[in-house]
Amino acid sequence: MPELPEVETMCRGIKPILGSRIVDVTRPRSRLQSIIIVPRFDVFRRRIKDRKIMGIGRLGKRVVLELDSGDRLVLEPRMSGLILLRRPPNETHLRLIFKLKGGKAGQFLFWDQRGLGVASLLAPKEFSNRLGPEKIGPDALAITAELLRERMGHGRRPIKVALMDQRLLAGIGNLYASEILHRCRIHPARPCQRLRPKDWLAVHAAMREVLDDAILHQGSTLRDGTYRIARNEPGNFQIRHRVYQRHGERCLQCGRAEILRIVQAQRSTFFCPACQHK
Repeated sequence: MPELPEVETMCRGIKPILGSRIVDVTRPRSRLQSIIIVPRFDVFRRRIKDRKIMGIGRLGKRVVLELDSGDRLVLEPRMSGLILLRRPPNETHLRLIFKLKGGKAGQFLFWDQRGLGVASLLAPKEFSNRLGPEKIGPDALAITAELLRERMGHGRRPIKVALMDQRLLAGIGNLYASEILHRCRIHPARPCQRLRPKDWLAVHAAMREVLDDAILHQGSTLRDGTYRIARNEPGNFQIRHRVYQRHGERCLQCGRAEILRIVQAQRSTFFCPACQHK
């Protein structure tokens, strides 16, 4: 968390900053673990001041702001980061404040409870070297079923683990991988090379269905309440989860079995043993 739907919601929520000029960026004093800032903060601040925001985009689980200098400001929420326009959940975990002028918003904020986030200001060549196609896979909303099968279909890894590999496919994490595989009735531990062509079509269709629905409902706010949209309100997709964190509850799809929890690649996986045969 946050995954593709949450980061896409962040991008859409901060649209009012488009066309604004960044007049300053400040880093509130804190005794907490600092987020990673690249380059070091004094250089970061000098290079970003007076730059105009020309574009807002998403790269997998990252928010990317295009500046009139050609640099890109890349914000990685990681486990608990948020990009907000106002009213952070608290002041304690406020990491960066970007002050703006000339647009519809006076500021935007980078808030991060765990301090694992990253803020990088990258020149075009740096951006390409660090986040080009060799480093980040095709976006989960743009990839075709054929390309998905081509990139994953020969591997021995479980399908759920492969879906979360950002080098193969950008944007999917633990939550949505479980939801996608439940929708298409494929066991999360099935090796990729054992999926048939029709299975890959089903995975692709379920992936688009789940992600589009999650974006429509502005992402998932889980029990810890950390994820918030840009207006500091919760998302709504969590009420539509079919398996994630529902272990021990009756399957909403078949009604015959209880949702189970297993561990894959040190992450919790949720599935229905009746719907999703191995």
